[in-house]
Formats: sequence, C-alpha cells, structure tokens
Amino acid sequence: MNTDPIADFLTRIRNANSAGLRTVVIPSSKIKKEITKILFDQGFILNYQFISDNVQGSIKIALKYNQISKDPVIKKIERVSKPGLRRYSPGSEIPRVLNGLGVNIVSTSKGLMTGKKAKRENLGGEIICNIY
Repeated sequence: MNTDPIADFLTRIRNANSAGLRTVVIPSSKIKKEITKILFDQGFILNYQFISDNVQGSIKIALKYNQISKDPVIKKIERVSKPGLRRYSPGSEIPRVLNGLGVNIVSTSKGLMTGKKAKRENLGGEIICNIY
C-alpha cells in the first residue's frame, strides 16, 4: 500500500527521466490528473493521455527532452508538503522557485494552480511540489 500517492507520482516521473524513457504510465487520480495538466501547460512534459478502464485508470505521460543535448527538461521535481509535515503558505508569501525560473504547484480553495497564479489571485494553500 502506498501512503503518499503524489510522492509516488513524482518519483515515477523522476525515475523515468533518469532512465531516459520517452513515456511513463502512472495510476490515475484526480489530483494526479491536475498536476499532469499543469506540467503540460508549463511546458515540462511533451504530451499526456488519460487512459480509463473499469477500475482506476492510468495516465500515460510523454516526457520532454532537449533536442540537442538530450537532457530532460525536468531538472528537479521534489515534494514539498509531505503527509508527516504539511507546508502551507499565505497567498502573499508563496515562495519563488529558482528565482522565478521554476514552478511550484499549490493546492488552494479554488483547486490546484501554479504558485505564480495563486500569488496573483492572493490565494494561499498547501505547497505540493517544486519543479525546475
């Protein structure tokens, strides 16, 4: 049994990037789908597909690599708020990632969004992860 499905999601992406895989298949949930959509909108992944079956479904993610150097676009993806230690931040104090070059994903009362959008709308919440 997995106690932290979001950490498992991020670890599967991190491991697939390290192995140089083009695609990775991950068990699906609502929050994982939202994180996947944000990763696509921010340009960290090439494409995604939600595969539904009778039980849980899965997410097939096409990872993005640099054309010339073949390095993965995602340099680091890390969990911030963990089940043992939750990290919350008010809307005005959401931290920047890598001096504004990275993205953090925040769970707000209006759903998941990037840290920049949450700060613009002055919505605080739980900081899920950092990506750069």
